[in-house]
Amino acid sequence: MNPKYPSLLLENAVNEFAKLPGIGRKTALRLILHLLRQDNSTVDGFAQALTELKHTVKYCKSCHNICDNDICPICLDKSRDSSTICVVENIKEVMAVENTMQFKGLYHVLGGIISPIDGIGPADLEINSLIERVADGSIKEIILALSTTMEGDTTNFYIYKKLAPYDVKVSMIARGISIGDEIEYADEITLGRSILNRTLFNESYRM
Repeated sequence: MNPKYPSLLLENAVNEFAKLPGIGRKTALRLILHLLRQDNSTVDGFAQALTELKHTVKYCKSCHNICDNDICPICLDKSRDSSTICVVENIKEVMAVENTMQFKGLYHVLGGIISPIDGIGPADLEINSLIERVADGSIKEIILALSTTMEGDTTNFYIYKKLAPYDVKVSMIARGISIGDEIEYADEITLGRSILNRTLFNESYRM
């Protein structure tokens, strides 16, 4: 049973905050009451940042990372190894790998992983654009850095099969990341070593 709110405006705000992942109604109420205690400029700045982010943020035309311009700073960095691409699920994994300071190549953000139970298939992901990047012949290695879950492994295998016709090495991060772990929650040392000690896909697991 939902509590009775003294204000319809408060109830509406709680309803909206409670739609966020991991935020229940009690937490939503606590956050809103905190915002109400702040001065108007602080709350206006908070609201403006969210609105500007939603309406202005772009996705890199090359790797699909979140950025402010058409091409992200990583793809524009001439010092990085443009022949190596690390394939990740989303922006959180890009940030996690970057924090290790062990990877100097480029990225490709899929925007998710194959999950039939959630209605997510290969066509819903940026897999075709990855194949197009490989097809131009300048890519020498693809590193599959997806979470070691059933969905992650399914996506790994699908990409591996799609890349089979091309002359490109396909590797995957070492299993220093425990089975079932999410990449974003791995500590930086473990994740960094997993990148450095990556193995060829066809030697690491069979399906």
